[in-house]
Amino acid sequence: MELDPALAAWLVRAGLASDAASISAEPLTGGVASDIWRVETGGRRFAVKRALAKLRVARDWRAPVSRNANEVEWLAAAGALVPGAVPRILAHDAEIGAFAMELLAPEDHPVWKAELKAGRADPAFAAAVGCRLAAIHAGTANRPEIAGRFGDDATFSALRLDPYLAAAAEAHPGLAPALNALIAATLANRKALVHGDISPKNILVGPDGPVFLDAECAWYGDPAFDIAFCLNHLLLKCLWVPPARGAFLAAYDALAAAYLEAVRFEDADALEGRAARLLPGLFLARVDGKSPVEYVTAEADRDHVRRVAARLLIDPPERLDAVRVAWNRELSA
Repeated sequence: MELDPALAAWLVRAGLASDAASISAEPLTGGVASDIWRVETGGRRFAVKRALAKLRVARDWRAPVSRNANEVEWLAAAGALVPGAVPRILAHDAEIGAFAMELLAPEDHPVWKAELKAGRADPAFAAAVGCRLAAIHAGTANRPEIAGRFGDDATFSALRLDPYLAAAAEAHPGLAPALNALIAATLANRKALVHGDISPKNILVGPDGPVFLDAECAWYGDPAFDIAFCLNHLLLKCLWVPPARGAFLAAYDALAAAYLEAVRFEDADALEGRAARLLPGLFLARVDGKSPVEYVTAEADRDHVRRVAARLLIDPPERLDAVRVAWNRELSA
């Protein structure tokens, strides 16, 4: 996949390249929602990202490319609050839906998902993820000017609520009332700037702490979504690397504890309750939604997820450790 000539021309206009002929671009793995390139020109290296209108999944899933501007604004806001927590933005063009950002060296910024795949689940790093996430939420909480910039429910619904919770409700009509109630509750709690995709694939293990990427889903809403979304991945990794289950669950506890300890912008118990109730819905969505995780393929493993999610949706937990206990019990049976 070659770099689009329109993007090359934009890089020249933005002053990042002297001319199109000087640009060398290599596509990177961009997940399902974007095209991403590693670009070299004039002795410098950086990344260019452009959002896709139709996401790369088996089912039809579309979202507005205007989310690209949201991502840039989230990165700017997060970087101002927690220096070093995000890559620097070098240039942005809303019209073509693309931006350029610094490219952090993989040798000293490995992707957290790769570390977890290798069974390396460091509770101290997980706690640092929780602390930085809480700092971003705290710094944006109750800020009307930020709420006004990120208040578009349509984009967040198209990228998160519809393909995850609503799609799971379609697959499980008996659980639809509980899942639809989670959608309504999430939309009703507008408290802080939400990243929307706090996943190990979007977190780099930097020498100075976690670095967050891929904020296309940025939205001013319920911070419980971010914490539940990330903890969900740590639970699912138990099926990917079974010998590391204990380490993943320890990381789950460390991340949850560090995050909740840092919450001052609202009642921490109330936030934990919302996250605990949301988590089973997200759990189910990653096997029966529009974007199932690629590593949970055995039907027996999917059934593990379905059983725990169904029980917790019917009898909602109030604490995050209750979800971890239920999952560990299911896998130990």
